[in-house]
Amino acid sequence: MELPAEVEPLLGTDWVGRAWRHVARCGSTNDEAARWAKEGAPAGAVVTADEQSSGRGRLGRRWHSPPGESLYFSVVLRPSLPPIAVPPITLAAGVAVAETLARFDVEPALKWPNDLLLGGKKVAGILTEMSSARDRVEHLVVGIGVNLAAREFPDELRAVATSLRLERRASAPVDRGVFAATLCERLEVWIDRFVEDGAPAVVEGWKRFAPFFGQRLRVSAGSSTLEGVAEDLEPDGALRLRLDDGRAARVVAGEIVS
Repeated sequence: MELPAEVEPLLGTDWVGRAWRHVARCGSTNDEAARWAKEGAPAGAVVTADEQSSGRGRLGRRWHSPPGESLYFSVVLRPSLPPIAVPPITLAAGVAVAETLARFDVEPALKWPNDLLLGGKKVAGILTEMSSARDRVEHLVVGIGVNLAAREFPDELRAVATSLRLERRASAPVDRGVFAATLCERLEVWIDRFVEDGAPAVVEGWKRFAPFFGQRLRVSAGSSTLEGVAEDLEPDGALRLRLDDGRAARVVAGEIVS
């Protein structure tokens, strides 16, 4: 299926998705988008694929990427921001994916910093990669993988992964073109909001889909693991934990492991 032909009449965006490359198979759409960005791809350029042979998530983890069952999507961004200000863009993309999923009769939850869950299982993930020179961002690539149509997963993923088709109340499969067009529209809204209003506006939007505040969590942060109660997100997107000894820990980079 040629996604651009399917998506074009559905797009209501000004800049996201107005340049698009679709391939049948690639290593990863993030790599394809990064190459295109170096060739001069405009902000909002999208790369999609039917299948990835080397799809990946954070920390180099492999992303299950069977042909035709999911949306493999990467978008090129060129924000006029210093590199230090970029990380909350992942949260902005998370809100966009959550709002897109919610349009399809499900109740998504965001797991800090970059996963989306349905029924407690992972349905989508986000990987943001940056190319910068000194204090200037040359480009960003935000990769988004969404399990749309899968009915089963490998044994090692069955307990932790799900798909939109498995979780939604309607029985009809989700049209990939409709989902992609909706995602482009929500991405444009949230990236623009981040650039114009800053991280605090994104954080407030993100927290609408985060059910874990007030719960006890284990968080991997570099070489250490912290345990405590998730209190809030800081205005810049850092996670605030209340540790057992009463101290507040600010986690800038890490992930919730349980």
